[in-house]
Amino acid sequence: MKTFEVYPLFDIEPVKALGSNLWDVNGQQYLDLYGGHAVISIGHSHPYYIQKIEQQLRQIGFYSNSVKIPLQEELANKLGEQSGYPEYELFLCNSGAEANENAFKLASFHTGKKKIIAFNNSFHGRTSLAVEATDDAKICAPVNQTGNVIFLPLNEEAVLESAMNEEIGMVIIEGIQGVGGVNIPTPGFLQKIRNLCNACGAIMIVDEVQSGYGRSGKFFAHQYANIKPDLITVAKGMGNGFPVAGVLISPKFKAKHGILGTTFGGNYLACAAAIAVLDVIKKENLPEQAKQSGNELMHALKQNPLVKEVRGKGLMIGIEFDFPCHEIRKKLLFEHHIFTGSASHKNTLRILPALNITQRELAIFLEAFEKVTHSQKTIS
Repeated sequence: MKTFEVYPLFDIEPVKALGSNLWDVNGQQYLDLYGGHAVISIGHSHPYYIQKIEQQLRQIGFYSNSVKIPLQEELANKLGEQSGYPEYELFLCNSGAEANENAFKLASFHTGKKKIIAFNNSFHGRTSLAVEATDDAKICAPVNQTGNVIFLPLNEEAVLESAMNEEIGMVIIEGIQGVGGVNIPTPGFLQKIRNLCNACGAIMIVDEVQSGYGRSGKFFAHQYANIKPDLITVAKGMGNGFPVAGVLISPKFKAKHGILGTTFGGNYLACAAAIAVLDVIKKENLPEQAKQSGNELMHALKQNPLVKEVRGKGLMIGIEFDFPCHEIRKKLLFEHHIFTGSASHKNTLRILPALNITQRELAIFLEAFEKVTHSQKTIS
């Protein structure tokens, strides 16, 4: 049997990782500015993180079942404190897609309505919204409806207002669009969603799967707009590589036995990993580090004449060109040994490094980026 090849893979086999660096089977060192779609939040092999996971493995390991797991309460309390949502409750699961599907269930149970508003260029994991929201054929239309899902253009308040009505059960939006190319909802747009959901009896869901956990410079990207969603989904950097995800649930929802379920969600190892991440984020003040490093990096990138636009907050950055960026990404990887990411918008290069990346490492990237873009300019 062989693996089912659905991803294009580079012929690189990592065997060791530390901080923002990887080493392959041949001993070649790489600078990691992507971290597996924003998964690596506190750096590879952080010593405190490794210590906590090893300690848990020696105690009870992975176990997950219908038993009381005190680590879940510790995780919920720390997440509530650091995120600014101590009054919310936490449902634990395994992935961003699962978190979003459970958010849809909760919203539908609460309102009795199934119609969803989502936004062009959005991505909410391998859910019912995965294909439609990233289908290029649908992106240009002002309003598209597929089944129970209506897709609207981002940041167009008048279109949103005309689409909202009493039949809408929920609105889902990313704190910052990731796969779609690092597009940022304006504070006014997020506030408009909040007000319209209140008026129409709809649930506001904010997908912070990529943009959460300090990456934007705040714990959640939507906090720049001073709003409180009804449901917040988290994953990616929550476990720094260990599969863990969750839904933060506002007090308007009342828990009932059996309305949600998960096989592996909230297991001992996942909780240990997630608690370790929160401890490091707090101790090292990583949201502030991300904000400062991101501002400096974006300022430097904007000076490059080949760059059309730089979008982002903190260390969630999209670099847009007037042409597909595939060659730039390949040169960064194979000539300068730097991992970066792509987006569904083929002209956008994505930067999603660990939140504790150093200034020296960012300087290495900027030097390589200048060389690669200069050679691209010379060729064109």
